[in-house]
Amino acid sequence: MKSSIIIALLSCFTLLSTACKKDQPDDPDPVVKTLLKGADLSALPEIESYSTPFTNAAGQPEDVLSTLKNNGCNVVRLRLWKNPAGAHGGLEEVKAFAQRIKSKNLKIWLAIHYSDTWADPGNQTMPAGWESLTFAQLSDSVYNYTKNVATQLQPDYIQIGNEINAGLLWPSGQINNDVQFKTLLGKGIQAVREAAPNAKIMIHFAGIDGADWFFNKTTGLDYDIIALSFYPIWHGKNLNQLSNTLSQLSLAHNKDVIIAETAYPFTLEWNDWTNNIVGLQDQLIPAYPATPEGQKNFLAAVKDVAKNMDRCLGFCYWGGEWVAFKGNQAADCSPWENQALYDFNFKALPAVEVFND
Repeated sequence: MKSSIIIALLSCFTLLSTACKKDQPDDPDPVVKTLLKGADLSALPEIESYSTPFTNAAGQPEDVLSTLKNNGCNVVRLRLWKNPAGAHGGLEEVKAFAQRIKSKNLKIWLAIHYSDTWADPGNQTMPAGWESLTFAQLSDSVYNYTKNVATQLQPDYIQIGNEINAGLLWPSGQINNDVQFKTLLGKGIQAVREAAPNAKIMIHFAGIDGADWFFNKTTGLDYDIIALSFYPIWHGKNLNQLSNTLSQLSLAHNKDVIIAETAYPFTLEWNDWTNNIVGLQDQLIPAYPATPEGQKNFLAAVKDVAKNMDRCLGFCYWGGEWVAFKGNQAADCSPWENQALYDFNFKALPAVEVFND
């Protein structure tokens, strides 16, 4: 009798154990990080207007967007100028180009310069049409302009300013005027939240040194991503320092981070008579010579920095399209052709392979 009871109890226990196991959820699949692998192609509409004969790595004619997408690029960064002196870089051209990019199922990353020309750490010139405005009027103009741009373009990612180390919209938004600096950024952010609520908002700083001090100035602003530029010629030759800075910023400010701009030469030669920005051995990282493989390996190392950090969203290569498109005698063309992603015959370089997973 006792043995029958014991057997019955064991059977019930087994059934209950089996049922409990079935009720337990399966272990979740590990989350695979989707890295943003971007290219700033802002000059491409102008370059294409010269019928530049781009080819892929196999030497077959292929447009730049197709070549980069086929190699794994998934986002294209575009700069926007307010009222540029020439035909390129304004809203009309950028909007048309953005539509082409979206038609290829690539994401849009918009960098609003809030200037009629280049904005960077040494230049933040206010648009000519805003120079006589009071600060209240300027704030309203930033809001209205940003809202119009965001409404029309609906970017996936958007920067409020470009490399604004010393502020934006000088002199009103200089970094040493905390209140006005944050007010102007806040107006741009507010406009994006209202007009393109799905867009992720970035604030962009060039380099490593001073980044923590700068982003402390942005405390309280409603943005999503800390963006850094990293060029060895200007920002040092230590990729570990880049990685550490990104990690520290992410932890200190509880933000995602991204490498917004980077580039590296595949040669120290030139293909036109426009002076190149990088042209000397001492501007290089010794481990990465100015060769096609050296360029590829540098970009792969930058990609690894992003891949190996949980909250680093990815990287963006700057000027990959900026070849010597006006011919080899032009003195007003590209200072960057030796850092492009295409060689002097406009053939895609090995570095494009880094965009692949």
